[in-house]
Amino acid sequence: MAQNRIAIPAQINPSHPRLVTNAQNGKDLLTKLIESEAWAKTTYQNIDNEIKPYVERHQTDSTWIVSRLQMYWKEHYTNIYIKNGIYAYASGKAPVPTVRFTGARDASTAYSLPALEDIKPYMDLDGKIHLQNKAIPGKPWEWVDQSKTGRIIEAININIMNKARDAAMIYWYTGNEKYAKFAYDIFNTYVTGIYYRDEPIDLNHGHDQTLVGLSSFEVIHEDIIEPVTACYDLLYNYIDKNHKEKKPLYAEALKKWADIIIKNGVPFNNWDLIEARFIANIALVLDDDNQYTDGKGCQYYLDQVLNKNSIRQWAIVDLLKKGYDPDTGIWSECPGYSVNVLSDFTGFVDFFDRTLNIDLLPKIPVLAKAVLAQAQYLYPNGFIVGFGDTHYGPLPTRGIEDMIRNARLYHKTEQEMIYTRMLKTIQQIGVENTREETPKRSSFSELFANQAVTISEKIPAGKPRDYLTASFWSPNVSWMVLRNGLDVNNGLMISQAGSSGNHAHANGIAMELYGKGFILAPEGGIGGSYFQADYAEYYSQFPAHNTVVVDGISSYPVMKSNHPLQLIACYPQSGSVDGYFRNVTFSDLNFLEPETNACQNRLMSIIRTGDSSGYYIDIFRSRKKFGRDKYHDYIYHNLGQQVILSDNLNRTLELKTTDKLTFANSELIGYDYWWDKKSITSSDDFKARFDLQVPGRQPVAMNMWMKGYPDREIFSVKAPPSRSWRNNEMIPDSVANLPLPTVVVRQNGEAWNKPFAAVFEPSSGITGSTISKISTLTNNGTDSSSVGLLVENKNGLNDYIIASADTVTANYQDITLKGTYGVVRLKAGTPNFLFLGNGYNLQKGGYGLWSDKQSSATLSFNDQQLYYTADQEVTLSVPDNYIRVKSVILSYELRNKSITINGERAIVRNKKIVRFKLPAMPLTKIFIKHS
Repeated sequence: MAQNRIAIPAQINPSHPRLVTNAQNGKDLLTKLIESEAWAKTTYQNIDNEIKPYVERHQTDSTWIVSRLQMYWKEHYTNIYIKNGIYAYASGKAPVPTVRFTGARDASTAYSLPALEDIKPYMDLDGKIHLQNKAIPGKPWEWVDQSKTGRIIEAININIMNKARDAAMIYWYTGNEKYAKFAYDIFNTYVTGIYYRDEPIDLNHGHDQTLVGLSSFEVIHEDIIEPVTACYDLLYNYIDKNHKEKKPLYAEALKKWADIIIKNGVPFNNWDLIEARFIANIALVLDDDNQYTDGKGCQYYLDQVLNKNSIRQWAIVDLLKKGYDPDTGIWSECPGYSVNVLSDFTGFVDFFDRTLNIDLLPKIPVLAKAVLAQAQYLYPNGFIVGFGDTHYGPLPTRGIEDMIRNARLYHKTEQEMIYTRMLKTIQQIGVENTREETPKRSSFSELFANQAVTISEKIPAGKPRDYLTASFWSPNVSWMVLRNGLDVNNGLMISQAGSSGNHAHANGIAMELYGKGFILAPEGGIGGSYFQADYAEYYSQFPAHNTVVVDGISSYPVMKSNHPLQLIACYPQSGSVDGYFRNVTFSDLNFLEPETNACQNRLMSIIRTGDSSGYYIDIFRSRKKFGRDKYHDYIYHNLGQQVILSDNLNRTLELKTTDKLTFANSELIGYDYWWDKKSITSSDDFKARFDLQVPGRQPVAMNMWMKGYPDREIFSVKAPPSRSWRNNEMIPDSVANLPLPTVVVRQNGEAWNKPFAAVFEPSSGITGSTISKISTLTNNGTDSSSVGLLVENKNGLNDYIIASADTVTANYQDITLKGTYGVVRLKAGTPNFLFLGNGYNLQKGGYGLWSDKQSSATLSFNDQQLYYTADQEVTLSVPDNYIRVKSVILSYELRNKSITINGERAIVRNKKIVRFKLPAMPLTKIFIKHS
């Protein structure tokens, strides 16, 4: 049993309805809503207009709608047998028609979902059903074996049951018994047919047996439960008056359904929550426990959801504890699932607020943090990141609204203020056309969604950087975010993901890049479906991601994957809101690639060069632990219509058609999804420009530069389109469905001392590239793994960038680094800043940052003012230009205290310097004086 048991009332209000609304004032609330909200009036009228012709026909032909239900009309089967995710056969004989099981676990099928008018009555020809084949010209109608119909059968039944629910609502609201009879005849036929059906049997005795429901291959797809229970709830008084003798049968049917959902499923992810919602719906339409001889009524099933743990169904409280990272508030699945899980959890809070006046929030405090944390998924354009099985889209705000509703109900002033501020902030993030201020309300459920929450005008919006921080790391999903700026067009952001948690892909250290309002380096998405070959072979595998493949064979299990990344360092510290140096952010991640036992390291950074300009650094190292490296393939996909490759003198590279990169060479089968493959062997630096043209927008380019090494081959290929986009969101489908221009760089041998070192700069048609030149620096030190780059910018800033895999000294010109990462910026030949990332020292011309421990620290110059920050005790050095003075003093103010430090003079590498030992501190203005 779960700890901190949630108390359940010994008696439930016997009045109905109580699931979608309440018997006391539900009609008054709906009337008020219809009279005050145009959308509600239109929705109600649309529902009535749609259902009325069916109801009127039912008065003279009561078999028409019922006969369209998918039932075993002739054979009355009770026992269903499945094998390999498809329907096999059925047996047994019930006294009445039983509910036909669905065709397959995979929804993909060559057949179309028919309109109600096209469904043959009592459709059952030797177990086959009549459908239209959309894969054949002319789309002929055929009698189809049930196993080939995907999930069409359950979809038809859900459609009809939704109509029954809608009719039951209109009966409840108006008292018109025409609607009640229509709804009851559908409900009675279906639920009676479920009563005589048993749990399907997997002939393989395999995993499918642990997932299957009464109507669907997966208990999480028993979606028909929602209209069934709503219909029963709204018809309850009609049934009690006219068909009371059937109530025990209905209760037993629903309880059997709930028992199978508790018995089957998956406890550690979104399945558990979806199942809990179905069980709770069933619970709320049942009577009290003491009304049933087995003692299993409303309280029993609510207790199963809230407090009890079984092998495949965990209590809500325990699921929250196991699924959410208590420090970050991130759910242990990919974002596409996580945002919906959060809405489901807060929906449960709202559900119990509405139906039982039970406040669940005090028992599940992590939920408050989780609602705040979901903002970290956002790009500057208001779309969520796309790792794993995710689609790009706006962040749902249902969870935030539920927290405000809960605060209003229980008079929690501070809670209302926190989440109102957040809601207003989220609504301001991104471009205007990505989100409507008022959600679309055009369905039955919206009429009873406790109405839209009213937002207080007195509470102001917050600041985006309070929710979208410069860095964010959540280890339970191996997810790292770096940001620099939150402006839609000028903000920069990196999202990196490993393979930890549910709905993860085999992707190594994958990354996404943002620029100029678009996710330019996207994730691949889901593909056709989880059960299709393109998902198994490509979209869930390394070749669909921006990553590095070892020997062409890197792979491991997907979905519930346990191949996490290791965070070595990041700057600023995860979740920092202020007190850090804003021109540079970086992360350093490690990964053990299990297929080849290879060590991989990816250092990524964002460097800002102006309010509207900046670029990305990507240094990816890869090598097998025990040598014998064949090759390492760096893969980069970019959104756009074309890619042009050139050398450092802007001469187009002469690539030639190649038959490499293929399964025939014992490489991943995903390589065969690439086509139009061309390559060139070159040890020189090269450039790639990816061009994107979206109708109505300025042209956008991603400018890529990569350092050359011997034994390297550069490929240009076309890759399948990312399936992360849909519904014309952010970009039109005409662009989203284009092949992704892709660059693959093959380093023969190891890629540790010859890493993939790249610079990426997004640019638009307005400004173009702000980088004038990128070149390689020569290492005069002892670190053979280090990389030195010089990025020259058109605004006169020159950035010297050094990255090292080992903590030994690297020397480039007069710059010395001992550590992971160093950036020195010169402006007009003089230092603008020194940034030390997870290192021991960084020096340039007498300026230096020194530490006994690996530290991140910055010395910067701004309008002749000095600023300093460090996360450890650091010794700061400056050139000793203080001739003829006795002493040099450094002073600063921190937390309303004035602090003075005497400098120590020294000579290092023939340079006179003054050193000051400084403690860890946030970014602080410092003063150096002499006496």
